[in-house]
Amino acid sequence: MAKTPRTWSGARSPSGLKRVRQATRRREVLAPRRSAAKTYVAKALTAAATADSEITTTALIEALSALDRAAKVGAIHPNAAARRKSRLTVKVNAALGGSSVSTGGRVTKQTGKARAALSKTARAEAAAAREATTTTETAPSKPARSTTKASATKTTAAKSTAKATSTKSTARKTTKS
Repeated sequence: MAKTPRTWSGARSPSGLKRVRQATRRREVLAPRRSAAKTYVAKALTAAATADSEITTTALIEALSALDRAAKVGAIHPNAAARRKSRLTVKVNAALGGSSVSTGGRVTKQTGKARAALSKTARAEAAAAREATTTTETAPSKPARSTTKASATKTTAAKSTAKATSTKSTARKTTKS
């Protein structure tokens, strides 16, 4: 019945062996996601130590999204992702000028000003970027559309002229023969 030698101390039934194979494959898929999330969190903490708000904000956003992705696919529990995101945000806000973070097991609540300032900054930068892209896209795109229409009408007229001349030449060839 068992397909493995007697030295094997794990599963012996076919369904148990299948579960072992499934767990191995799942571990191969999920372990890199967990590792990536940890790496992004470490990068965010390192960036927070530099006290450069732009770099820290982008690193924080990357770390939060990596934690969300890991929780979405099941690499970590959603509550664990939420806890890690909360603790990371508290540490980053403290590094950017908020209240100090206690090194004990329990994290004290922080005043909302630093968190709100970080959120406002991120929102303001995103709005400015969106406004800049819409401004640059709308101005040149209008003439490009009109030239495209004009060139399309010119090519259509050229095609109809070419068809008419080819029809005439075909008619001449048939009358000559």
